Amino acid sequence: MPEISALGAISGVKVVDLTAWADDRGAFLETFRKAWFPERSWDALQANCSYSRARVLRGLHYHHRQVDYWFVPHGRIRVALADLRRGSPTRGASATLDLGKDVPRGVLIPVGVAHGFAALSDAVLTYLVDNYHDGTDEHGVAWDDPAFGLDWGVADPIVSARDRGNPRLGEIREGDLPE
Repeated sequence: MPEISALGAISGVKVVDLTAWADDRGAFLETFRKAWFPERSWDALQANCSYSRARVLRGLHYHHRQVDYWFVPHGRIRVALADLRRGSPTRGASATLDLGKDVPRGVLIPVGVAHGFAALSDAVLTYLVDNYHDGTDEHGVAWDDPAFGLDWGVADPIVSARDRGNPRLGEIREGDLPE
């Protein structure tokens, strides 16, 4: 079983340090098991894959009804997280961590934790979610909001028009934030 730890800065975020079994042919590793998260009634319903060029920055996005589990089989990304949950003991906390082929780990991102990533190289992100994609549960907050103080690890990032238009945290009504 891999080592699973809480990301101390943000309640409910779990980091899974994965083990690769390698030989001269390549490597094998398990990337996800439902049993690793016994505190969750987890039913992954959809698997997604994102391809990004180096310097692409995606985020920050958050959901009211969806949990994500991320793994990066190729390349390297810097994950950025910010706790937006109204009732969370770590509300307002932010953190970054790197995932990638040379850093084999997964990360479980709970409902209400804003998340995004910057591609430190060309990268592939695979992720499982516990709800089907639903445009009504796609929300965003400014990736460069100084309230979070995030170090994305890239200069001059490539950011979509949608993500450039996300509001700062202070511009979002309290009642519109996740619980």
